[in-house]
Amino acid sequence: MQIEIINHSSHPLPAYQTAGSAGMDLYAFITDEIYLEPMQRILIPTGLHVALPMGVEAQIRPRSGLAIKQGITCLNTPGTIDSDYRGEIKVILINLSNETQTIRNGDRIAQMVIARYESAQWQQVESLESSHRGEGGFGSTG
Repeated sequence: MQIEIINHSSHPLPAYQTAGSAGMDLYAFITDEIYLEPMQRILIPTGLHVALPMGVEAQIRPRSGLAIKQGITCLNTPGTIDSDYRGEIKVILINLSNETQTIRNGDRIAQMVIARYESAQWQQVESLESSHRGEGGFGSTG
């Protein structure tokens, strides 16, 4: 699928790192280093703008290496970039570690997954067909 993209940063376009990758890395596009204190959250720009086709979203997700090595993850995960949004893609990061973490220009801060979706139309009814699980939730399956 072809997707139009504008890249105002000096960093590479998002790209798959391996043939089996679902996500493409996003890079921080900042002028100065950012010192992210424990439990602090911040919005990091990427310099990217996209025009997604109808029926397609971009999901912004954490990078597992950043999470395990530095305790940095994304809030509002997965974040959704809608097909009609044309603003800059930005990533909400939070530092869950006990130490100050540094974000530098060009750091890989998140990954973006392109996914198709269905639009739903509600059909209001008085009852639902029963299922084996029923109303069991929040750990009811073991």
